[in-house]
Amino acid sequence: MEKIKLGKSELEVSRLAFGCMGLGGASWNKEDLLTKEDELVAIRAVETALEQGINFFDHADIYKGGKSEQAFSSIWEANLVDRESIYLQSKCGIRFADDVFLGSAPHYDLSYDYIMKSVDDILKRLKTDYLDTLLLHRPDALIEPEEVARAFRELKESQKVRYFGVSNHNAAQIELLQSYLDEPLVTNQLELSLVQSNLIDEGLNVNSLVNPGDYRNHGTLEYCRLHQLTVQAWSPLAGGLLAKGEGKEPYAQLIQTIEQYAREYGVSAEAIMIAWVLRHPAQIQPVVGTKTPDRLKAVCEATQITLTKEQWYRLYNSGLGKVLL
Repeated sequence: MEKIKLGKSELEVSRLAFGCMGLGGASWNKEDLLTKEDELVAIRAVETALEQGINFFDHADIYKGGKSEQAFSSIWEANLVDRESIYLQSKCGIRFADDVFLGSAPHYDLSYDYIMKSVDDILKRLKTDYLDTLLLHRPDALIEPEEVARAFRELKESQKVRYFGVSNHNAAQIELLQSYLDEPLVTNQLELSLVQSNLIDEGLNVNSLVNPGDYRNHGTLEYCRLHQLTVQAWSPLAGGLLAKGEGKEPYAQLIQTIEQYAREYGVSAEAIMIAWVLRHPAQIQPVVGTKTPDRLKAVCEATQITLTKEQWYRLYNSGLGKVLL
């Protein structure tokens, strides 16, 4: 599989990343125990990803109450791969209800203390000494950039984290944080798919009376390209919505177009959806999370094809449910 540089880092990562949110069983209750079957599912999924050439694995401290990271760590005992041969990424900053005390509100926490504790817990669950990248999972309205900078500096100096990035941040939030940091952020993980394309929409809707734009992203995609932050696309398969065929409207035309191109290229429908993301010149890295080996192989077929510009726009228009011009 093709490799790309992750932002301004030295990491040569696979064009597709494997999202580990689905590992660790069905329960998100951190009190529930991990089972042997959960570990075997994780081993099979990671083994398939490695066979397809994927070397980058995305986690978050909240996934399945931490059990996703625990399940993933079973690959070390299974001797699937050396730690130095793959790249591990995790995220922190989301706190669910009751996390602080019984009755506490769900909120975001990018304080120094929480970042430092989160990383220590992540490393313990993953059974590793370091993360290749740590992302701030969501913007915190009460963020103190000086605290984040302090945490990043200490994590770097202690060799617990090699590089840093963000997730679900807009251009202005990135620029504010970056102004306090000693080194560049390397990635921004954002939702992007054929049914969630507002990152692209706003750039095409400038001064448009046909499709008036929603400018809440403030040119985030362009900002990331300009400053060499790799955009990672989460939920690039729209959460399985199109594969499930839920409701012929408003996605009937989109599903039909996807299936048409899947037949023409001799690949899966999922591969066409991922190929649409890959076709963008920003070199976006899709994060694919299926734990089913055959489906993961089908998704990876996307790296073998290149959509034409006309095909890309036809899919885009179908996803919008209206004509661009």
